[in-house]
Amino acid sequence: MLGAIFAILSAASFALNTAMARRGVVSGTPIQGMAVTVPLGVVCFLPLAFLTGELLRLPQFPMAATAWMAAVGVVHFIIGRYCNFRSNAEAGVNLTAPVVQLQVVVTMVMAVVVLHEPCTLLQMIGGALIIGGSVITQQAPARTAATSPAEPDAPKFAPRYVAGYLFASLAAVSYGSTPVMARFALENTGPATGILGGLISYAAATAVAALALILPAVRRNVFSMSPLNARWFAASGVFVAAAQGFFFAGVAVAPVMLVMPLLQFSLVFRMLFSTWLNPAHEVIGPLVLAGTAISVVGALMVSVDTGLIVNALGLPEPLARALLWRV
Repeated sequence: MLGAIFAILSAASFALNTAMARRGVVSGTPIQGMAVTVPLGVVCFLPLAFLTGELLRLPQFPMAATAWMAAVGVVHFIIGRYCNFRSNAEAGVNLTAPVVQLQVVVTMVMAVVVLHEPCTLLQMIGGALIIGGSVITQQAPARTAATSPAEPDAPKFAPRYVAGYLFASLAAVSYGSTPVMARFALENTGPATGILGGLISYAAATAVAALALILPAVRRNVFSMSPLNARWFAASGVFVAAAQGFFFAGVAVAPVMLVMPLLQFSLVFRMLFSTWLNPAHEVIGPLVLAGTAISVVGALMVSVDTGLIVNALGLPEPLARALLWRV
């Protein structure tokens, strides 16, 4: 139960972070977003690690676990986040979010293959629904939501589908692989250890981001950021740090196969937050809503214990046995 609560809180925080980052990349760049949000993660996690006493445990943190969490930082916060920001800039959150959420399928496969966690036929059907939902959203016509009163003169948003879906797919692979890496590092620990793990991950990602500033083109890009975009990216960084804290706490106390699918609820939160904050810069319509709903149903089928579903529905014995078949 505790792991599920952490996962839902993480999903809501991730969604708000995504909507705010999307607002930033409307006139800013993904690199500018990285320059603000990645170091801000260290700023958020460091005092928490100190107040909880986890910082004092850093010398006792196993070297292997430290290496895994550093790898999580580079793959998730550098590669995955850049691809996510880029997909948002190219096609908007509402279109790309279901594609990014294919990360749950990546995680599900890796959890079975690498961690040897069980996967039932019903969960595989749920994974197929997630994929189907993402495909449906890609058929949506380029029609944005109503223009916000605060942005009456905002230019019409024209999504770039190929680039958006390409970077969203790369983000899904990056995001989907890191929960298994985090599980290797944090298994059989406790929720507070997730704070230390998050600090290590953000510190590693910040080091890589700092090295990137050696390149003149990157420096010019970062230093051209407007104050307004800086504020949106800063707010995004705070919420994504909170989301990662909840996530690491979740995988510290619950299996990946429970925590990761529940993050799928971020699709619902993203739809609400992105349409609220960025109505002139998002695609909305029946296909987007239908694809999101189907993806959420698939996530529930993956995350809820198959035995509970079978017993609640009172399914015939042959069908129940088929759905309970495990890989």
